[in-house]
Amino acid sequence: MRVIWAIAGLSALSLGLLGAVLPLLPTVPFLLLAAFCFARGSDRLHHWLLAHRLFGPPIKAWRDHGAIPRRGKIAASLSIAAAFGISVALGVKPALLVIQALVLLAVSLFIWTRPEG
Repeated sequence: MRVIWAIAGLSALSLGLLGAVLPLLPTVPFLLLAAFCFARGSDRLHHWLLAHRLFGPPIKAWRDHGAIPRRGKIAASLSIAAAFGISVALGVKPALLVIQALVLLAVSLFIWTRPEG
Protein backbone atom coordinates (compact mmCIF):
# COMPACT_ATOMS: atom_id res chain seq x y z
CA MET A 1 0.00 0.00 0.00
CA ARG A 2 2.92 2.34 0.70
CA VAL A 3 3.98 2.06 -2.95
CA ILE A 4 0.53 3.19 -4.11
CA TRP A 5 0.65 6.19 -1.77
CA ALA A 6 4.15 7.07 -2.98
CA ILE A 7 3.07 6.83 -6.64
CA ALA A 8 0.03 9.00 -5.91
CA GLY A 9 2.31 11.50 -4.17
CA LEU A 10 4.71 11.60 -7.10
CA SER A 11 1.80 12.12 -9.48
CA ALA A 12 0.45 14.99 -7.37
CA LEU A 13 3.95 16.47 -7.08
CA SER A 14 4.33 16.30 -10.87
CA LEU A 15 1.05 18.19 -11.34
CA GLY A 16 2.15 20.72 -8.73
CA LEU A 17 5.44 21.27 -10.54
CA LEU A 18 3.55 21.78 -13.79
CA GLY A 19 1.35 24.27 -11.96
CA ALA A 20 4.45 26.25 -11.00
CA VAL A 21 5.07 27.04 -14.67
CA LEU A 22 1.58 26.89 -16.20
CA PRO A 23 -0.46 29.94 -15.23
CA LEU A 24 -3.92 28.38 -14.73
CA LEU A 25 -2.91 25.08 -13.11
CA PRO A 26 -2.82 25.36 -9.30
CA THR A 27 0.39 24.46 -7.51
CA VAL A 28 -0.29 24.38 -3.78
CA PRO A 29 -3.36 22.08 -3.78
CA PHE A 30 -1.33 19.45 -5.62
CA LEU A 31 1.59 19.96 -3.23
CA LEU A 32 -0.77 19.52 -0.27
CA LEU A 33 -2.04 16.31 -1.84
CA ALA A 34 1.53 15.16 -2.45
CA ALA A 35 2.44 15.82 1.20
CA PHE A 36 -0.65 13.89 2.32
CA CYS A 37 0.25 10.93 0.11
CA PHE A 38 3.95 11.00 1.01
CA ALA A 39 3.08 11.01 4.73
CA ARG A 40 1.49 7.61 4.12
CA GLY A 41 3.88 6.26 1.51
CA SER A 42 7.39 7.64 1.93
CA ASP A 43 8.86 9.32 4.99
CA ARG A 44 11.91 10.36 2.97
CA LEU A 45 9.85 12.13 0.28
CA HIS A 46 7.53 13.65 2.89
CA HIS A 47 10.44 15.17 4.81
CA TRP A 48 12.08 16.33 1.57
CA LEU A 49 8.90 18.10 0.46
CA LEU A 50 8.39 19.82 3.83
CA ALA A 51 12.04 20.93 3.91
CA HIS A 52 11.99 22.26 0.34
CA ARG A 53 12.74 26.01 0.32
CA LEU A 54 9.93 26.89 -2.11
CA PHE A 55 7.30 24.22 -1.56
CA GLY A 56 7.69 23.58 2.16
CA PRO A 57 6.50 26.93 3.60
CA PRO A 58 3.01 26.97 2.03
CA ILE A 59 2.46 23.34 3.00
CA LYS A 60 3.52 24.03 6.60
CA ALA A 61 1.39 27.20 6.76
CA TRP A 62 -1.67 25.21 5.68
CA ARG A 63 -0.89 22.24 7.92
CA ASP A 64 -0.19 24.32 11.04
CA HIS A 65 -2.67 27.19 10.71
CA GLY A 66 -4.95 26.55 7.72
CA ALA A 67 -3.27 29.66 6.33
CA ILE A 68 -2.71 30.91 2.80
CA PRO A 69 -0.01 33.59 2.44
CA ARG A 70 -1.14 36.89 0.92
CA ARG A 71 1.11 36.32 -2.09
CA GLY A 72 -0.68 33.02 -2.74
CA LYS A 73 -4.08 34.68 -2.36
CA ILE A 74 -3.15 37.33 -4.90
CA ALA A 75 -1.76 34.76 -7.34
CA ALA A 76 -4.90 32.65 -7.00
CA SER A 77 -7.13 35.68 -7.52
CA LEU A 78 -5.24 36.68 -10.66
CA SER A 79 -5.53 33.12 -12.01
CA ILE A 80 -9.25 33.09 -11.25
CA ALA A 81 -9.73 36.40 -13.03
CA ALA A 82 -7.67 35.17 -16.00
CA ALA A 83 -9.69 31.96 -16.26
CA PHE A 84 -12.95 33.89 -16.24
CA GLY A 85 -11.57 36.43 -18.71
CA ILE A 86 -10.57 33.66 -21.09
CA SER A 87 -14.08 32.21 -20.88
CA VAL A 88 -15.59 35.60 -21.71
CA ALA A 89 -13.13 36.13 -24.58
CA LEU A 90 -13.94 32.70 -26.00
CA GLY A 91 -17.63 33.55 -26.05
CA VAL A 92 -18.80 30.94 -23.55
CA LYS A 93 -22.59 30.86 -23.21
CA PRO A 94 -23.96 33.28 -20.59
CA ALA A 95 -25.56 30.49 -18.54
CA LEU A 96 -22.19 28.76 -18.22
CA LEU A 97 -20.51 32.06 -17.38
CA VAL A 98 -22.96 32.54 -14.51
CA ILE A 99 -22.19 29.06 -13.16
CA GLN A 100 -18.47 29.64 -13.56
CA ALA A 101 -18.71 33.03 -11.86
CA LEU A 102 -20.57 31.53 -8.88
CA VAL A 103 -18.04 28.73 -8.46
CA LEU A 104 -15.08 31.08 -8.83
CA LEU A 105 -16.67 33.50 -6.37
CA ALA A 106 -17.08 30.68 -3.83
CA VAL A 107 -13.44 29.66 -4.32
CA SER A 108 -12.29 33.27 -3.92
CA LEU A 109 -14.35 33.67 -0.78
CA PHE A 110 -12.80 30.52 0.67
CA ILE A 111 -9.27 31.69 -0.19
CA TRP A 112 -9.69 35.21 1.18
CA THR A 113 -11.29 34.06 4.44
CA ARG A 114 -8.30 31.87 5.36
CA PRO A 115 -5.74 33.36 7.78
CA GLU A 116 -2.48 34.60 6.30
CA GLY A 117 -0.28 32.89 8.88
